[in-house]
Amino acid sequence: MSLTMPAKAVKAKDLKRLEVEKLAELLEKYKVIAVCDLMKVRTVQLQTLRAKFRDQILFKVAKNNLVRFAVDRVASGKPGIGKLKEFLEGPNLFILTDLSAFKLSMLFDQNTIMLPAKVGDVAQTDIVVHKGNTGLPPGPIISDFSDLGIPTKIESGNIMITRDTVVVKAGETISEKAASLLGKLGIKPIEAKLRIKAAYEDGIVYPSDLLAVDLEGFRRDLEAAAQAAYNLTLNAGIPTPETMPLLLAKAFTEALNLLAHTNIPTSETLPLILAKARSEALALAQKLASKDESLKDLAS
Repeated sequence: MSLTMPAKAVKAKDLKRLEVEKLAELLEKYKVIAVCDLMKVRTVQLQTLRAKFRDQILFKVAKNNLVRFAVDRVASGKPGIGKLKEFLEGPNLFILTDLSAFKLSMLFDQNTIMLPAKVGDVAQTDIVVHKGNTGLPPGPIISDFSDLGIPTKIESGNIMITRDTVVVKAGETISEKAASLLGKLGIKPIEAKLRIKAAYEDGIVYPSDLLAVDLEGFRRDLEAAAQAAYNLTLNAGIPTPETMPLLLAKAFTEALNLLAHTNIPTSETLPLILAKARSEALALAQKLASKDESLKDLAS
């Protein structure tokens, strides 16, 4: 009985070894390694992203076991990368890039694409067909519109939808008939994006929830922090390029009021002092005139 391995088995083993070596080289080369869920990801999604980020991101499909071996090979040079193995379940797509993990997550969030509905897809929001000309000629397809509760009429040789209609409600499964009709109407209701399960960068593995960045919320928080800092420095009288104009204006106004109230004449306060004196003199004259008719001319 021969103990030698069959040629095919030896060749397969060599191919796996070479693949692990190539994967290890890639893991060593790139700063960020991300694991994305490949479940329900369509070819058109990957084609679109590959074309758009060709010079920034490498998309790699590999078997989880081979990636585990590759991770073990580079573990000494990339501390913490071993934790990435915890996310190697199910079909995965591996992302290799020198962009930061957070930048990568934002790019995927911003680059969603709309796809045609397939049987079994779940509607993410209400799927609506809008009133208007469908461009479809009348025929057996009329019954599909009727079955889905879409009111129609025939006009100028085309099927017209007479009212905006919800075909599938959010959370419902898309049926074969609905998927077929939506496709014929050119409606792409499924929003698709790559979902990062985890990403490794600089010794840390970030799970998906930590990579989610609310840019609008971050902008609001930043604006609120800047306003609070501005108010604090202004109220505390701390001079900065932003607060100096208001601090100087405030100081000038306070100095002017002080000099005017203490009747110290300057080129700025003299008009105020004279105006105040005139106002007080008129008030006194009016008071005297109310008691002596002969003094009315003084109050005018």
